[in-house]
Amino acid sequence: MSKEQTETADRISSLLDLTNIPSMDELLKKETKNNFAEGQIIKGKIVAKRDDGALIDIGYKAEGFVSASEFKFWSDVKVGDIVDVFLDEIENENSMPEISLQKAHFLKSWSSITSEYGEGSIIKGIMKHRVKGGIIVDLLGVEAFLPGSQIDIGPVRNMDDYIGKEYDFKILKINQERRNIVISRRELLEESRKDKRANLLKDMQISQTRKGLVKNITDFGAFIDLGGVDGLLHITDMSWGRISHPSEMLELGQEIEVMILDIDYEKERVSLGLKQKSANPWDNVEQKYPVGTTVKGRVVNIMPYGAFIEIEDGVEGLIHVSEMSWTKRITKAGEVVSVGEEVEAVVLDIDKDGKKISLGLRQKTRNPWEVLAEKYPVNTKIKGKVRNMTSYGAFVEIENDIDGMIHVSDMSWTRKINNPNEILKAGEEVEAVILDIDPQQQRISLGLKQLEIDPWEKIEDLYKVKDIVKGKVTKITAFGAFIELSHKIDGLIHISQISNDRVEKVKDVLALGQEIEARVIKIDREERRIGLSIKAVREELSDAELRAASEEYSAAFRSGDAMVDMGKVIGDSLEGLETHDKK
Repeated sequence: MSKEQTETADRISSLLDLTNIPSMDELLKKETKNNFAEGQIIKGKIVAKRDDGALIDIGYKAEGFVSASEFKFWSDVKVGDIVDVFLDEIENENSMPEISLQKAHFLKSWSSITSEYGEGSIIKGIMKHRVKGGIIVDLLGVEAFLPGSQIDIGPVRNMDDYIGKEYDFKILKINQERRNIVISRRELLEESRKDKRANLLKDMQISQTRKGLVKNITDFGAFIDLGGVDGLLHITDMSWGRISHPSEMLELGQEIEVMILDIDYEKERVSLGLKQKSANPWDNVEQKYPVGTTVKGRVVNIMPYGAFIEIEDGVEGLIHVSEMSWTKRITKAGEVVSVGEEVEAVVLDIDKDGKKISLGLRQKTRNPWEVLAEKYPVNTKIKGKVRNMTSYGAFVEIENDIDGMIHVSDMSWTRKINNPNEILKAGEEVEAVILDIDPQQQRISLGLKQLEIDPWEKIEDLYKVKDIVKGKVTKITAFGAFIELSHKIDGLIHISQISNDRVEKVKDVLALGQEIEARVIKIDREERRIGLSIKAVREELSDAELRAASEEYSAAFRSGDAMVDMGKVIGDSLEGLETHDKK
């Protein structure tokens, strides 16, 4: 067989090979698939409704199945209804078309939204459910993301409060590739609030009263929502009285009426007042509480120096510790009163401009010094115990913790007392004379020497110049010695009058307690001094010699008492040095 014949036979054989001819089903299937394209929205007819879903005829050889959950109103679905579905696959593993009602609805909604609404557009939506960071919102069948920060103007305490509610939203961003949308409710609220705030600020006037809601409470005050504009109600403008924290008067969400104190149009700030709605209680405080009247109040604060008493809302007075007791020395107000205690006090002084009222607690009872002044007139004798001594006197208790003072100058007519312990001892009971009572200064002066007659008033009857007297040495100084005479009168022998011989040190010749005899050479009534001379005892002095001795005595004391005191110091110092030298 020739080559050409062979090739012709092969072609005829191939044409007659039935194994390469497709079946009728394959031909129908190929034709059917060619009429459908995956990823499209096509119409279908519900041909059967089952409990779990519906069979939908899309014109393919087999029906597709859609779950009942994809239908928005499953109970209303009927056989014969025409619906739009999305064709995911022409045939799935069950040789059925894979279709979706929700995807079709989503694509139609997405197309509608992206064509009709762009970024910045306003669209309605329903809050569906919470997710991490925000809430999913249904926008005409398309789910959009609402960040938590964009839900409201202020902080959102509970997102669940918004679920299921419909609001207007602003589209912030549309991502075509990922097919997601980010929206905001806050921006709309802020824009609305901004316009509303501008209008509100125009309507507001200083001294005008408005209602508002307590939006936020801080340590320094509260922010009040006036219907679109927040105003600050400072703690100092809440009450005329004392409050430590705004929460004592206000609570979140409370509706209150406030007064507009100031408006800053540029910064859109409003200052509010609550106490300004009522009159300032300090305006007529002088008429309501005149000086001398008794008032009742509550202790609201205690400081070391006194206690603050609230007389009425906004009006407080101070009871200083010095006005709490007539007799006791109060160092801390808390020793007498406590916070919350109700007390009665007397108005002592009012400073209206400084908003200060001075109150007295002790003035509720009569000044005991006034009572004592009536009970113990001047020159009255009293008995009391020595409670305390100082360098200048002794304090003697009279009664009810009230002391009188005996000054050293009122302890003896005849002796110069340098320290009260020379005569008195603490705890000793003594008798004294009332010299003076000063209720204002709360001072009582007592005298010890006034119990006796002043011997210097009759000194001429007791002693005369040239008299020979006897006495005991009571004190030795560098310049002489003091001699105690009768009637507790001291005489002084100057060192020059001890002996005709030169005397270097008084103590070399005289000793304490030594009995001596001396002659009176001078009586100085004004200085209350008696000059004595030992050397003049042994010889009768002429008038000229007596004058000379008196002048010598006077010359030694021209400086007065100060010289006597300095002489004592010098004498004591010399004695101390000598003792040290001996050791």
